[in-house]
Amino acid sequence: MDNCTPASTFLTDSLELELKTEWCNPPCFSCDFDNRGGGKHFSGESYLSSGALKRVILNLDPLPTNFEEDTVELFGIEWVTETALVNSSRVLFHLFRQQLYNLETLLQASCDFGKISTLHCKAHNIRQLCVTFLHYVKVFIFRSLRVHNAESHVPVHPYETLEAQLPSVLVDELHGLLLYIGHLSELPTTNTGAFVNQNHTKLYPPSWHLLHLHLDIHWLVLEILHMLGEKLKQVVYSHQFMNLAGDNLTNVSLFEEHCENLLRDLINLSLNRYDKVRPSEALMSHHCPCPCIKELWVLLIHLLNHRSKWSLSESFWNCLNKLLRTLFEKSNDQRRSVLTVQPRDPLGFSWWIITHVASFYQFDRHGTPDEMRQMESNWNFVEELLKKSISVQNSSFSISWLPLKGLTYIIKSPLAMVEMVKTCCCDKQGLDLYKSSSSYTIFLCILAKVVKKAMKNNGPHPWKQVKGRIYSKFHQKRMEELTEVGLQNFFSLFLLLAAVAEVEDVASHVLGLLDFLKPTFKTSPLIWKGQMAFLLMYTQKNLDIGVLAEKFSNAFREKAKEFLVSKNDEMGQRQTLWTLLSIYMDSVQEVFETSHCLHPSHEKLLNDGFSMLLRACQETELRTVLNFLQAVLARIRSMHQRLCQELQRENGDLIVQSSLSTKERHLAAVASALWRHFFSFLKSQRMSQIVPLSQLADAAADFTLLAMDLPSTAPSDLQPQPVTSMIQLFGWDDIIWPQVVARYLSHFLQNSMLCEVLSCSGCVSFQALTVRSWIRCILQMYVKNLHVPDDSFIDINPEQAVEKDYMEQLTELTRLLFNLSEVKNIFSKSQVEYLPIPEDPKKALVRFFEAVGITYGNLQTFSDKSAMVTKSLEYLGEILKYIKPYLGKKVSSAGLQLTYTMMGILVKSWALIFATSKAQKLLFRIIDCLLLPHTVLQQEKELPAPMLTAIQKSLPLYLQGMCIVCCQSQNPNAYLNQLLGNVIEQYIGRFLPASAPVLGLGQHPVLLALKNSASVPPMSLLKKCIAHVIRKSYFEFKGSLLPPRLASILAFILQLVKETNTDVTEIELLLPGVLKCLVLFSEPQVKRLATENLQCMVKACQVGSGGEPAAQLTSVFRQFIEDYGMRYDYQLYSILEAVAALDQQVVIHLVPALTQSLKDSERKWGLGRNSAQREAYSKLLSQLGQVGQDEIQRLENDHVESIL
Repeated sequence: MDNCTPASTFLTDSLELELKTEWCNPPCFSCDFDNRGGGKHFSGESYLSSGALKRVILNLDPLPTNFEEDTVELFGIEWVTETALVNSSRVLFHLFRQQLYNLETLLQASCDFGKISTLHCKAHNIRQLCVTFLHYVKVFIFRSLRVHNAESHVPVHPYETLEAQLPSVLVDELHGLLLYIGHLSELPTTNTGAFVNQNHTKLYPPSWHLLHLHLDIHWLVLEILHMLGEKLKQVVYSHQFMNLAGDNLTNVSLFEEHCENLLRDLINLSLNRYDKVRPSEALMSHHCPCPCIKELWVLLIHLLNHRSKWSLSESFWNCLNKLLRTLFEKSNDQRRSVLTVQPRDPLGFSWWIITHVASFYQFDRHGTPDEMRQMESNWNFVEELLKKSISVQNSSFSISWLPLKGLTYIIKSPLAMVEMVKTCCCDKQGLDLYKSSSSYTIFLCILAKVVKKAMKNNGPHPWKQVKGRIYSKFHQKRMEELTEVGLQNFFSLFLLLAAVAEVEDVASHVLGLLDFLKPTFKTSPLIWKGQMAFLLMYTQKNLDIGVLAEKFSNAFREKAKEFLVSKNDEMGQRQTLWTLLSIYMDSVQEVFETSHCLHPSHEKLLNDGFSMLLRACQETELRTVLNFLQAVLARIRSMHQRLCQELQRENGDLIVQSSLSTKERHLAAVASALWRHFFSFLKSQRMSQIVPLSQLADAAADFTLLAMDLPSTAPSDLQPQPVTSMIQLFGWDDIIWPQVVARYLSHFLQNSMLCEVLSCSGCVSFQALTVRSWIRCILQMYVKNLHVPDDSFIDINPEQAVEKDYMEQLTELTRLLFNLSEVKNIFSKSQVEYLPIPEDPKKALVRFFEAVGITYGNLQTFSDKSAMVTKSLEYLGEILKYIKPYLGKKVSSAGLQLTYTMMGILVKSWALIFATSKAQKLLFRIIDCLLLPHTVLQQEKELPAPMLTAIQKSLPLYLQGMCIVCCQSQNPNAYLNQLLGNVIEQYIGRFLPASAPVLGLGQHPVLLALKNSASVPPMSLLKKCIAHVIRKSYFEFKGSLLPPRLASILAFILQLVKETNTDVTEIELLLPGVLKCLVLFSEPQVKRLATENLQCMVKACQVGSGGEPAAQLTSVFRQFIEDYGMRYDYQLYSILEAVAALDQQVVIHLVPALTQSLKDSERKWGLGRNSAQREAYSKLLSQLGQVGQDEIQRLENDHVESIL
């Protein structure tokens, strides 16, 4: 059994089949492994570590590499592998029992030091024979057993007859085997010695082997029965035991019976250990005597839970709990009371064992611990244990020998007090009343039963007698003597009397008695709970609560006032007051939720105490008050809807209609009270963060719906259209937190009736205003995080900087908004309505901006375009105000990135709209605010890195959009062209490196704007503007001092000429500066870049002019000769030589000018013929072919003539 390596645990079954490994010893129980490090829980040979359990559960071959030969050796005899079990099943099981007997006889031998080795070997070999046989049975069932059709009448081979009987024979033999070995707990070897698992000699007595063989048998019988059911998919009946004993024994019933017996045995073993455990060590002391028992628990957990998922079998917890419940029964049923050890403390033992067994759920099918593994719930049984644990501690009327005295069950709320009394008044009490209830509760149950029966038989007279006796027991002195427990029992008693008799009489008497209490008791939460319990009872009996409401609401007002003036450092006093106020709110909420209709007295419960309370609350307290408000609002709306339905049904009955109208007036009165005492506070908190934003939005939405249902109840400042006024306050106002707006608008858009009301009210812009608010909510998604240092978001995804709840709310708002008819119309006209709505709100906003731009571009008439421009500007509103928080001193990288990207997309997508005179003003403000703010214009001042990054990524969008506007503008605007030039001037330099990069400037945002531009006219305008800016800003230098970043701008120009179709007009602007650099500077990098620029420009002119020299290019060189011919003649000739190598014609056209410049130079210096200059010039002319030779000859002739 030592040949299987633990590595097989990690192999899949398919891999194991492919490995073709040799015979591997079958798994078995073993505690013979080294666990000194504490990291190993089970032996490598175990059913868990070897993967045997997993194969059984997944219905795979139990031993893929074993029993592959034609014959198999079982009990020392060779058998045919594929037929042995069919032909000789009873013989094999007989041999199995014989080997068991041989092992049992070894127990009688003395295990002295000289014989231990021999006994160990004999016992080990016997155990291996037995285990191998049971594994063979499993493999035979999986591989060789065939399912036969019992109804077939076709003659079959005798072997097939035997094979068809094999399942029943196996059930018989397995049952007989279990009867033979008996219960695990009955083994004489189940003592401490047999469980020893640390033996350095690795030699064990026969008792150890017998015990572990019994464990193997018990488990393998379960595996075999399970596999038999999986293979046959039908119930297998035992022929022998059904005929002889009359029991309906099947493979299923045998499996369940054996599981129950095995769990009983495990419980008995645990009981043996529990009796030796000290209470202080209960959690540290485990219930498993050795790892093999622990493994058996884990195996049972996995197998039983697996079977419960796919069949009607019980789960592991159900099987175990059923047995543990028998510990608490006093039945004489011998079948169930099979425990060999009666527990002295069933409750403590149950807690102990389920606690330790629950920890086994961390082991997976391979026995590997995983603390994150999900555990099956056992809460129902835990609840039972909890009830048993506390049932002896829940009353001051306790029995003297119980462990704790004077404890009572503290009722948490007025409603719980009423429910407890209702339970006592039930006609039928459960059989466990005396176990789960206190003696005082039992007394109340008896009292209720007696009074109800007496009143039923004899009318009110018995009640008067009982009332007199009980009332007389409570007087001033008795009330002053009441403790907290006594006071609770007092309320329980009188609430019960109120429930079974006259509630008004009892409540009146109780209120009078409470005046006798000590002053310290009058602010006790229990007093408030008891009083409010009577209020709830009035409500449930549909009685007028006027008197109680007046008294309790006045008390609430006083406590709210005290709460308002209490100081924050008086936490004890505030907590006491808050407890009382919470009791009142919970009870009033219950009153509204349980009232069938409202009366004027309900309005009294909502007084100005709430106005004072709201002003005094902190955040957690505000949550409670707003939850109360929302519950009451929901109840009022529900009652109003029911009233409306009733009014529609009762069209003709005037009396019923009058009654319903009265109810509606009462509803309106309560609604007015809510507006009066709650809404003014909510309105004042629209811009603060004191109120939780989600609850502020929810409460505002509820008030909006209330305004729709009962518009007349809204305050005067919301009239005459309270719904529109509410949405203006909480949905369309730009000063409200976007978190509030998004949640509020989601509520609003979900309500189709509310949208219909707005449409019918004449509010034609409500959809546009809602779109505007949606845009603001997206643009301001990072505003709330501006107080957090920006470096805390460096490694965070921008989406993580937004609260998850807010992102989900924005997504929901986006989904609802895209269903608005106006938005649908835009997408339809832009022909992108078939695209799905993006889940990301930012992508959805991009899609909307693009759709608006496309829709405008598709319009034909001037009137339609004018209306669309107006509507588009209405969508944006004061959009620059929305992004202003990101542009302050508190920098948010994510916020700036969002701002610049979205506004860039807006400028590009809406370029045609911004080309109109009506929208150009906004475009100017966007450019001034984002691209040309005061800080940008200060060249010496560095921009914040996040802002510079955001501009770099989005600048191409702005440049492309501005160019389209310039080309399409209705009124040519010099200022717009100037803005474009200023932007290019600022950011060409901002994004130029200090030195020219080796790989070029392909990612410069200005160049990217040219690459990504699809329209030719705007691109041409942009290139021309770039050329003007470069000429003005970088080439108008004086002197020979090298300007900073000259190499970088030359690299930029080179990239510009190479990657765009540069026109001759742009070259005309840029070439003079390049030539100037070649003449004036000898710095190698500048020289190289200027030369490359010159070559590219000449080539570009050749392409643009169809091979003919461009007039503009010639003009540039002629001016260059005029400017530098006198002083820099040699450099000039060198440059023109390079040009001539590319295009002779250009230089040929310059020959007259060059010759004249030479003569002027000689004349100016007055030294006659300049031989060196003429030689350099002749070298240039020699490259011009015949024209050059003619010019050289002409110069010689002129010289000769001058001599003559």
